Amino acid sequence: MKKSERLNDMIRYLNGREFFNLTDLMTTYSISKSTALRDVHSLEQLGMPIFAEHGRHGRYGILKNRLLSPIIFTLDEVYALYFAMLTLESYQSTPFHLSVNQLNEKFESCLSKHQVEQMHQMKKVLQFEANQHHHISLFLDKILMSILHEYSCQFQYQKNNEPKDYHVQFFKISAKFGQWYVTGIEVDTKKVKVFRCDKITSIEVIDSSMHFSLDALINRSLEMDQPKKHIAFEVEISAQAKDIFYKEHYPSMTLEMGDKTVIKGFYNPGEETFISNYFMRYGQHIISVKPKALQQMIQDQVENLLHHYQKLTSH
Repeated sequence: MKKSERLNDMIRYLNGREFFNLTDLMTTYSISKSTALRDVHSLEQLGMPIFAEHGRHGRYGILKNRLLSPIIFTLDEVYALYFAMLTLESYQSTPFHLSVNQLNEKFESCLSKHQVEQMHQMKKVLQFEANQHHHISLFLDKILMSILHEYSCQFQYQKNNEPKDYHVQFFKISAKFGQWYVTGIEVDTKKVKVFRCDKITSIEVIDSSMHFSLDALINRSLEMDQPKKHIAFEVEISAQAKDIFYKEHYPSMTLEMGDKTVIKGFYNPGEETFISNYFMRYGQHIISVKPKALQQMIQDQVENLLHHYQKLTSH
């Protein structure tokens, strides 16, 4: 391990301690006493408030009112953090109270002029795909807080342009295809539901003892996501169509590749239109479909689309 890497790791190691001995550093990092002494001196130069207690049982201490000492990042780590931050620009809403522009300015103020110039140059030539989030989700921060504190929420939701009231304990927030979604268990029915966050029009967080632990909800989520009445499917596609799957698929689907390329998964009663619309995008890349009922649903969608365009040309 290089000295810079060792010091960086040592900062994190010591920030959780009030006192330490040289033997702690020697054992943890397999270094000699003289190297440990030089490292302590280097940590002091980096700003870690270390003091020495002399005597027979001498040791080092760290001031209790210290701030986290600066952690040194490599240039590649700085670039990676910068581009990770830029992904926030595609979101109209986030669970965090921040301005991306202000965050960017603060980040760049910690860097050298050369590093900033290098990042701006890389931004011109490096492009990555990000789905733009055009809809505003007003309550992401409250939803996140309720999850972390294991609280439930009473909220109003626009469903088919009609307001509907729910009482749910949320346990997962996700961003997919330009939308924020939140998953939770309905308190009364114990059913798992997924909601589009931008359709939540009002929300009240409830601190109640009648709740589930977050770990329990996460561990049970897969089992609850597959009700007994779910319908399993297997759709074989051509090998080159796997990119369509990678661009967009859902947690209920997996891709298996071997002699054949097969999408396996399940859908629930009432989701027939959704699942047939999904497989429409594969077009002639579909080789076979099981069950036959799903194949018929896809065929019906194709015929409806053909009928629609025939009506257009007749006008």
